[in-house]
Amino acid sequence: MTALPDDCLARNEWLCGAYLSTRREILYDAVLQHLQLTVVSVLIGLLLAVPLAVAARRWRGAAAPVLGVTTVLYTIPSLAMFSLLLPVYGLSAWLVVAGLVLYSLTLLVRNLLAGLRAVPEETRQAARGMGYGPVRLLLAVELPLALPAAMAGLRIATVSAVSLVTIGAIVGYGGLGNLIYSGMNTYFKAQVLTASVLCVVIAVAADLVLLGVQRALTPWLREARA
Repeated sequence: MTALPDDCLARNEWLCGAYLSTRREILYDAVLQHLQLTVVSVLIGLLLAVPLAVAARRWRGAAAPVLGVTTVLYTIPSLAMFSLLLPVYGLSAWLVVAGLVLYSLTLLVRNLLAGLRAVPEETRQAARGMGYGPVRLLLAVELPLALPAAMAGLRIATVSAVSLVTIGAIVGYGGLGNLIYSGMNTYFKAQVLTASVLCVVIAVAADLVLLGVQRALTPWLREARA
């Protein structure tokens, strides 16, 4: 009988410490790209979602088109989305970012709009009676009170983006998805498992960070529960 090799890489095992020690730089670069794509896309999505949600709240006729368009965008398969955006962005990281931004809009807009609609009308009237104009009312009253719902949407959108970034591997910009994709093609078990676990770790860590931010920004909710 032929003796099994001592190296877990040579044996192609799922759990392999040698993979982590010999490919630190590759893993670091993949994690960094994954984080960059996720953060940029979610931030751009948030910047677009706020005015869309405010417009849908202020003008009732805008709500149906805004929600309808963002919902339709969310139903487009990722491969089809990238194909539609390819002529505009080419094979670049911005192709992935643009796709993730469009996917995040339905989650962000819906939760922001739900939060704005949940602000009591008497609270708005009281603020107007104190001399608050539309902009000040939005920034000082409506958005802070809508924050719990908005943060819930942001958490879901961020976790979804962490997962969807991996699809970018088809154009070479998928962060850890690049390692998963190449590992599947070569049946490199340690690489597939390690990259997959890191994706889960990033998603959980991002959700916990945003939960901490939410609690820090909404101290009145902690006081109400106490």
